[in-house]
Amino acid sequence: MSFESLNLDPRLARALADAGYDTATTVQQQAIPPALAGQDLMVSSSTGSGKTASFVLPALTRVLAARLEQDRHGTKRDRKLVHGPRVLVLAPTRELVQQVARAAVTYGRHIQGLRVATVVGGVPYGAQLKALRGPLDLLIATPGRLMDHMASGNAVLANVEILVLDEADRMLDMGFIEDIQHIAQALPAQRQTLMYSATFGGHVGRLAQSLLREPQRVDVASHTDTHADIEQRLHWADDGAHKDALLEHLLADSAIDQAVVFTSTQRDADWLADRLAQFGHRVAALHGGMPQGRRNRVLHGLRTRDLRVLVATDVAARGIDVPTISHVINYGLPMKAEDYVHRIGRTGRAGRSGLAVTLAERRDVGMVRRIEQFTTQDIPPAVVAGLEPKRPAPERFAARMGRPGGRPGGRPGGRPGFGGPRSGEQRHQQWHEQRGHDGRGGHRHPGEGAGHHVHLERPRGADAVRRDAHGQATRGPVGDARGVQQRRGHGRPQDAARDHQHRRQRG
Repeated sequence: MSFESLNLDPRLARALADAGYDTATTVQQQAIPPALAGQDLMVSSSTGSGKTASFVLPALTRVLAARLEQDRHGTKRDRKLVHGPRVLVLAPTRELVQQVARAAVTYGRHIQGLRVATVVGGVPYGAQLKALRGPLDLLIATPGRLMDHMASGNAVLANVEILVLDEADRMLDMGFIEDIQHIAQALPAQRQTLMYSATFGGHVGRLAQSLLREPQRVDVASHTDTHADIEQRLHWADDGAHKDALLEHLLADSAIDQAVVFTSTQRDADWLADRLAQFGHRVAALHGGMPQGRRNRVLHGLRTRDLRVLVATDVAARGIDVPTISHVINYGLPMKAEDYVHRIGRTGRAGRSGLAVTLAERRDVGMVRRIEQFTTQDIPPAVVAGLEPKRPAPERFAARMGRPGGRPGGRPGGRPGFGGPRSGEQRHQQWHEQRGHDGRGGHRHPGEGAGHHVHLERPRGADAVRRDAHGQATRGPVGDARGVQQRRGHGRPQDAARDHQHRRQRG
């Protein structure tokens, strides 16, 4: 179906033609018509399917219709007053906010005087305040920073006509459900709401019921759909050194245009990027603990092809839309099975083919099994000539893996290599990464992850103290002896506390 059949405004159709788009994707064909008719939508669509345009084009159409209505009645907005945006888009990460803003500018390039603003954490307030006080058509924001502006009275949302929740499931995973509900309560009751999520079960479905009115369901793709344009492979590694050798072999392939290598933690991303740079790769890391300016420079280098390899974490990579990414390599497995689908969706975009390779050790077999159960697809195993694993491939569907009596996927002894959340410190850091924190004891920027109010102050170890949002100590030194005893099986509480302190300092 061509965009002409969607009856879009000629200015939007011309912008699409200028960008080289002539045929609407499936999600655009099914979501744009009811959205133009003013109906609430619940949309499930895979990454790279063109879902951004499926809500940006109706949003721009609403802006044009409002301007036409003002011209007919001669009731243009008073520029001396702050009216706020007509369209509000909420997204989980800064990178996704920027992607939506670029799409709005691209598709609205022939709309005279179109005003698009972004509100995200990690950047100064000054420019955002100026944009919020001036004429504004579209506002794209992360919930935390928008809450900051609302609390200070700088964000006027009384005239919002369309609310878009992009990747709503991810926002709820990051603890933004109360923020979203608070923002929605500040909007006019008579509005249109478009909600995009990988799934609408559980708390996501309950949120949809509270925000949407008689929504139409658009289910274009789900996590169980095959990715026809993406070839998937699984390589089993004996240990960290074997995994490093496999990664080097993969990156030496001349068929790679650009590659994204995923790690499980911020620390792993920095370490691996430094290591690959020593081997001569044009590489940079991208994670939530980096300043926004540096993150912007890294993304710019990826888009301008100054970088061939990007080493990223799950949260930071949300919103990366670079068609020249030909390979995705899972060096560290994701914390949640659904993140695997978002990871491999970074390649095979815009009609191109891609390759997604997972490097797994025996301790990762539990997550591999969960990924295959979630996608209802097997990841075909593969070997590299000369780098075959010496150990047999683990049984992926065994009821219990690892050493007897241990946790599934565990392995006895030895310091684990890079590639997954191994120690309590790194699992804690990854937990913070998914909830908008910097992994160093606080939020990455004011307002983001506002639902999490307990932080860990330095110094670490026996002197670390947990405090609540008011700065009051909530308990004694970190590492309750009884809790550690139950987890680790120590015979005496004092032994458990001493061992816990040693592990925290070593991590």
